[in-house]
Amino acid sequence: MAGLIYALIGLPFALLVWGYLFGGTQLFRIECLAFLPFAPGYVVAGGAVAVVILPIGYGVFCFFMTLIGAWLYNLVAGLVGGVSIGVQVDVSPDVTTG
Repeated sequence: MAGLIYALIGLPFALLVWGYLFGGTQLFRIECLAFLPFAPGYVVAGGAVAVVILPIGYGVFCFFMTLIGAWLYNLVAGLVGGVSIGVQVDVSPDVTTG
């Protein structure tokens, strides 16, 4: 679940990267890219690949970081004591239903 959630969080950032590659080069007058005047398709294709690769990579990375974080929490909680929650069920008869 953590990997999927972080992949969905990473998707808007990937779209920003694509937007920069697609329109930002013209908007900010970046002409120092040697391939840009000759092959603008590479910019569009590179942005499309980034929209797929960046969220997947972000999701996988954050999945492993969440896994390590949960393991560390369990390790420290075992040493320190952690949090204990007690639940008690009341089995007395219900007075309102008569």
